[in-house]
Formats: sequence, C-alpha cells, structure tokens
Amino acid sequence: MEIPEQYKTNLYRALLSLMVVLSLFFIVKVLSEVRAYNMMGDREKTITLSGHGEIKAIPDTANIYFTIQKEGKTVKEAQAAVAAIEKKALDSLKGYGIDDKDIQTTNASFNPKYEYVYDTKTLVPCSEFNCPPRPGKSVISGYEAYENITVKIRKVDDVGKIMEELGTVGVTGLNGPNFTIDDEDALKAEARKMAIDDAREKAKELAKDLGVSLGSISSFSEGGGYQPVYFEKAMTTMDSAGVTAPAELPKGENTITSDVTITYEIR
Repeated sequence: MEIPEQYKTNLYRALLSLMVVLSLFFIVKVLSEVRAYNMMGDREKTITLSGHGEIKAIPDTANIYFTIQKEGKTVKEAQAAVAAIEKKALDSLKGYGIDDKDIQTTNASFNPKYEYVYDTKTLVPCSEFNCPPRPGKSVISGYEAYENITVKIRKVDDVGKIMEELGTVGVTGLNGPNFTIDDEDALKAEARKMAIDDAREKAKELAKDLGVSLGSISSFSEGGGYQPVYFEKAMTTMDSAGVTAPAELPKGENTITSDVTITYEIR
C-alpha cells in the first residue's frame, strides 16, 4: 500500500520540528554550561589580601558625668534643692570656660518615698505562742529628685581640677573621665588609607611571586575600631562628702584601627 504524499509531507515537517526543538535545547544547555564554567573561572582568578592600619593619638576631649539627688517633703521642695546644687555646679563649670553646648542634662526625674506606718490604735490579740503583726500601710513620706548631667571638657588638662571642684559643691555622684578624640573621623580615614596601602603592597608582592598581574578590585570590606583609655583612679564614683579626683589625670593614648580585606582580579 502506497503512503499518501500528504502524509509523508506532514511526517517530514514533524520530524524537522522535533530536530529543531532538540537542537535548540542542546544549544541552550551547552551555553549554560559554558557560562557556568566561565563564571567559575572568574572566581578562581582572584586573590584576597588583608591590610591593617593603626593610628595612636593623644585625647583632646574628656567626658564626665555627675548626678544630683536631693530629698524634700514635696516634689517642689526636692526639685528646688536639686536646682540649688545644679547652679553651683554650672557656675563652677563656666568658671573653666565650658560652653553651654557642652553641658547636657540626660535625665531629670522624681520618685516618691514610702514608709510603713503601723496602726497603734487597733488592739492585736496575742496568744501565749503567737502574736500576729500589727496592721498598717505604706504612706508617702517625701520625694527624691534626680538630675543626671554630662559634660564635655575640651581643655583636658583642666579635668582633674574641674572634678575636684565639682566634688565640693554637693553633687551626689561624679564619674569619669572618658578621654576621647573630637575629630575622630579624620583619624579613621588615615588609618583606613594605611590599611589599604598595606593590603595593596601584599597583593603586589603575591602577584609577583605567582607570575601574574593585578587587575581591578572585585570586593572590599572594612572592620576596625576605637580603643579609648580608662583609668581606675579617674573612673571612681565620688560623693559630696569631699572625696575628690586627683588634680592631674594621665590622658594616655587612644588607638584607632582599620582592618580591610580586598579581593583583586588577576590576569
């Protein structure tokens, strides 16, 4: 039986379409594998180096913190007592040329004080072996007012004298100093540049040993930190009983560091 020409034509077209589809499938698959291979090769053609930069600087500012705490029969009385001490403290600070912008109140509050008052009029039946507690209740006996103040001192040589004088005006707590560097960003940038130069020199040396040349940077990251100096004698808490700070406090050196990681392409 002879196959009709129309049937042969349709069969031929179907086979041709199938071959085209299969060809496109294999072409896409091959291109994907080639691309994946190239991407893997790109990842392998890199080197990663770390660099470190470090700057030491003498602190040029200091932060101190003090609390004023007073009691009174009323809130107004307690707050007035705090205000009186605050005025003495601020007058002392301004006597050393400290600007208003460098004196900040971080907290101001008041709390009631309670005491337990027993009922002395009510008789409490007691037996030979047991006597229940006398009834009573908690009542407000007064109020405590608080104020916390932070001070930035730009003449660090005056820190000891300032703290010594504040210890005599009636502040309840005096803490510090915390020596810092005012323009820290400039030193951070300098430390970062040192770290980048360190990583670049290491990369050049390694590329020379490997017999390759450096290309562009494919990734960069930075870490690092700031290490302030604290002194135990300077960081003690002082009260209004006359315990004062030493007149001179060592400032030491603060350390600003930068650690970078740089990945270079190589060719």
